[in-house]
Amino acid sequence: MVAVAHRAGRSSPRHWINRHKAGLLFVLPAFIIYAIFFLKPFLASIYYSLTSWNGYDPVKKFVGLANYEQLFHDPLVWLSLGHNLIWIAIGTFAPIIVALPLAVMLTNIKRGRLLFQTAYFLPYVLSGVMIGVIWGWIYNPVFGVLNFILHAVGLGSLATGWLGNPDVALYAVLVAAIWGYFGFCVVIFMAGLQNINLELIEAARIDGANSVQVFMKIIIPQLRNVLSVVIVYNLIGGFNVFDIIRVMTAGGPANQTEVIATYNYNVSFEQNNIGYGTTLSMVMTILSLVASYFYITLRDKQERE
Repeated sequence: MVAVAHRAGRSSPRHWINRHKAGLLFVLPAFIIYAIFFLKPFLASIYYSLTSWNGYDPVKKFVGLANYEQLFHDPLVWLSLGHNLIWIAIGTFAPIIVALPLAVMLTNIKRGRLLFQTAYFLPYVLSGVMIGVIWGWIYNPVFGVLNFILHAVGLGSLATGWLGNPDVALYAVLVAAIWGYFGFCVVIFMAGLQNINLELIEAARIDGANSVQVFMKIIIPQLRNVLSVVIVYNLIGGFNVFDIIRVMTAGGPANQTEVIATYNYNVSFEQNNIGYGTTLSMVMTILSLVASYFYITLRDKQERE
């Protein structure tokens, strides 16, 4: 009986707290900050999504799942989600396709590597707002550099109002976003390439492998973890993209660049419908988590096989 009581005492919450007191004291400040700035707003967002509130009335009318029901019947939600999916499909893999070969080439440069690396990374330092302003000037149909160059090289028939043309506006904004982001991928891949096993590359070349085979069969498999981080980061960013679209097109023309985040902004702060806007925010969060979860699960399954 004494032994049982002793074991019960050792497994009690008080004993566990005493045993891990030092660790809890280190974790507690970070947890308090997390609870104040992340957990509390997240729980508040869940509550707001269940209400009808304009943002300034003291009374929030509880409507249950009515906002979520409205979401499924809102055509602009599905249009915006489709644009998000296009953004994810192109914006996730285009920077990788550009940055990975470029990082491999820069790694083989003996002199000037830091200069090129810095030059490619500089656009990432700029805010999305600044990138949007710069590319807005480039795309300007009157004095923009892009149309001027097209006319100068005899391709004036391709000149258009890039941000005012519903058929190309979304892709024009995507090009600007990729330009501002791919330098980050270059730096990340160059860091990952420092851990590549060079002996495997030398052995492959001795066996007669060409550069493409070395790249596909040796370099990419060894960068699997780095690629996973970049892809997940891109997936989450694709669902949350806002600033560059807001600056360049504000979701136009005719909602052809509208994404969930810009539609959320319009609903929340231009239509003063905080309840429904918060519902859209919850959708963005859920989609980001689900996409990341499925990708990581698929990656882990492939690694086990």
